[in-house]
Amino acid sequence: MEFIELNHVFKVYKNGVSALADVSLKIAKGDFVFIIGQSGSGKSTLTKLLYREEKPNRGSVFVGGINVGKLRNGNVYKLRRKIGVVFQDFKLLPKLTVYENVAYPLESYGMSQREIRDRVKKALERVGLKNKLRSYPNQLSGGEQQRVCIARAIVNEPKLIICDEPTGDLDPKMSKEIMDVIESINRDMGSTIIMATHDKEIVNRTKKRVICLHDGVLISDKEKGTYIENESV
Repeated sequence: MEFIELNHVFKVYKNGVSALADVSLKIAKGDFVFIIGQSGSGKSTLTKLLYREEKPNRGSVFVGGINVGKLRNGNVYKLRRKIGVVFQDFKLLPKLTVYENVAYPLESYGMSQREIRDRVKKALERVGLKNKLRSYPNQLSGGEQQRVCIARAIVNEPKLIICDEPTGDLDPKMSKEIMDVIESINRDMGSTIIMATHDKEIVNRTKKRVICLHDGVLISDKEKGTYIENESV
């Protein structure tokens, strides 16, 4: 079995909207995969299935050998400790410093303060923010805030990092810088990266595996793919 495996997955929301229809795919450990498609194509639903924000109506979702859809609610936290998530809108806590935001996920793990401090500093150094420990989110640029989000996502050294439109609110220069950070994490840490995006320039420049969804259906899956127009309609 691959690191991630979706088998004939269907997801229909309570309002009747069909988000995914018979989606099957396999992703190997250490892969870097773009998920593309128009708004409403099912990108976010697919990523939410992986960290059990949503459950499939039919089919199975496996992450690291775990049938995620069958997990008891009380055990979901064990899965999420192995997954880092980077959001478009940052989701930083405004009254906490950069250090405190990145340390926050570790506080409930029973780690010593020394181990937490070492991990946080290592994560912030990896994203180029080692000099911003005491800053607050409103003192940072958008690109810096997204770097904090990435540091928070990697602080527990997860096997899987899910990025949901991480460059959506950034200008092209900042977007490139964020992508350089994400690629270095994939290369240096060996984390599997799954990135939902509308950013055609990034997809075309990066030349990674590209999975395209349209109306909840997987319509193409290409190694070293591009975001060409007929794949996004």
